Amino acid sequence: METYETDRRSRAALCTRPNSAGGMLSCLRRSPWIAPLAAALTLFGCCAAMAALQRVSGNRAALFQNYRGPMNTRTPDGWSTTSPREGIAPRFEVAAGAGRAGSGALAIQGGGNAAAVGSWRRDWSPVRAGVTYRFTAWRRAEGVAYPTRSLTARLVWLDARGQPARPPDYVPAVASEGAWTRMEHVCVAPERAQTVRVELTLAWAPDATVWWDDVSLTEETPSAGRVVRALTVYHRPQGTGAAARSVEEFCRLMERAADQKPDVICLPEGVTVIGTGKSYAEVAESVPGPTTTRLGAAARKLKSYICAGLYEREGKILYNTAVLLDREGRVAGKYRKTHLPREEVEAGLTPGSEYPVFQTDFGKVGMMICWDLQFPEPSRALALKGAELILLPIWGGSDILARARAMENHVFLITSSYDMKTFIVDPKGDVAAEATREQPLALAELHLDRKIVQPWLGDMRTRTWNERRADLRVDGP
Repeated sequence: METYETDRRSRAALCTRPNSAGGMLSCLRRSPWIAPLAAALTLFGCCAAMAALQRVSGNRAALFQNYRGPMNTRTPDGWSTTSPREGIAPRFEVAAGAGRAGSGALAIQGGGNAAAVGSWRRDWSPVRAGVTYRFTAWRRAEGVAYPTRSLTARLVWLDARGQPARPPDYVPAVASEGAWTRMEHVCVAPERAQTVRVELTLAWAPDATVWWDDVSLTEETPSAGRVVRALTVYHRPQGTGAAARSVEEFCRLMERAADQKPDVICLPEGVTVIGTGKSYAEVAESVPGPTTTRLGAAARKLKSYICAGLYEREGKILYNTAVLLDREGRVAGKYRKTHLPREEVEAGLTPGSEYPVFQTDFGKVGMMICWDLQFPEPSRALALKGAELILLPIWGGSDILARARAMENHVFLITSSYDMKTFIVDPKGDVAAEATREQPLALAELHLDRKIVQPWLGDMRTRTWNERRADLRVDGP
């Protein structure tokens, strides 16, 4: 059933409806109980009277949508503007015709002030603690060099006293349609929350203008969440003499885990060279090729994704490559190691130049290889592209750095190694499972949708990228 609220704080204009004024008047006049309002419409004009109500359809609150009210510097009813202090406030206006459907939009302009920071703000209540909400807002911007840092939407959950019930939730950008970007966040209202404050911000972009539109809050049915059964393998073939024999050892070992029903399996770096006594060039092959064919057969048998490191030949070029096989045994993607140690350079390998992210049936996956772990950029690039899980075939390295990469990027990370810990790490840096010589298979269930909220700081996966200084050069001379 649809309901109407007349509370002053929440009455963001019946002009949020796309119906024509005549159609609305006709509908209202057929309802005897609404006669006084019909008179008001006639007297004051359709849009002005429509601004007396906010229509909430089912469990969705349209906080700003299809606005047809006054187009001037006055704020729409229910909205206000704010800035940390006088002197750095940007310019605010309700911009006519700037919305997604040609209606009004909430605009903010830097006004030539490099220090300008300010927000459109609206409080909405009641919200219910423990209930799942989906917040959506659309933005369009001009003159913004670093949108992730300068254009922020966030939710501040307030208790009955108006105090924060937990640190704010930052809303990520998730999709684009033409010039408009959709920002969306699904979260559970915290304990004691009674009100949510919506803040739409422009910061530190002196020549910018941003328009905000289609702002809504929807009550959602909680989902069960995505649970991924991840398996890592510790094994070091010896004296095999051939790539195929080394790969076969890994396949037989993986197939012992069939009853554990893994969704994804991580193998080490260089599964085609370990134990063979051969050079990179001698074992290098195409992708697809013999090794991906054998790993693909294992993937089909196990109905699992498999990641493994091998040496790829493309013409005269050799790469240290990680491949991802899907559940049907097909090559779902490959990554060429971007950071080569001196030893690999001197052996004639060539570095890759991309950080691809692959969509699987359980979420987004990225891959790194060994020496990539030494540097923050590879894992950061993958996380910025949406990777939720990073697979790391590695010969050997620092388990501390592996935990740090998971923590700083708020991702799950799986290593498979010969000379360091072979383990599964969660976004807090905790070890969920570890494989050893005595127990070569280790499995953990990863809850990809679990929110990890740090006291005083909040959900760092959404917050970190808003505060990262991508605009500052970090290279040396």
